[in-house]
Amino acid sequence: MCKLRLAGVVRESIVDGPGIRLTVFTQGCPHHCKGCQNPQTHDPKGGYDSNVDNIISAIKENPMLQGVTLSGGEPFMQPEALAVLAQKAHSMGLNIMTYTGYTYEQLLAGFDQHPHWKALLKETDILVDGKFILEEKSLMLHFKGSKNQRIIDVPKSLKSGEVVLKTDI
Repeated sequence: MCKLRLAGVVRESIVDGPGIRLTVFTQGCPHHCKGCQNPQTHDPKGGYDSNVDNIISAIKENPMLQGVTLSGGEPFMQPEALAVLAQKAHSMGLNIMTYTGYTYEQLLAGFDQHPHWKALLKETDILVDGKFILEEKSLMLHFKGSKNQRIIDVPKSLKSGEVVLKTDI
């Protein structure tokens, strides 16, 4: 049983990625972005304990789900358990979207120091990367909060060795 520290779970969301999604809000974030939408998720001691099996059970309750979104907080603070969750969701035919304050390049560069980052990134289909920058905030952006953030097609990016933006969502 893989333990997780969560801020909350939204069982049906249409604003956290394409289609109907279950969104997992992780607890703990090192970025502390000014104007963060979820500042209550910053403290790693906040929130509550849960586990991957609880989330999988919630996923199984809704046959309408098209995907799972990992948000935060910072999902890459709990990469091992979230990679297991993502792998199980993939085996159920769901896609995975992950939000992170790190850039794609920072994640790749951190693989040696944070070996589980690679597992979570490999299980991510769509990555929204980069810190939220309040001065670049726009309500007109689709699935991201500020203009500096990118929506990345992770499988294509890993295969090509360069960032491939996702343009069809």
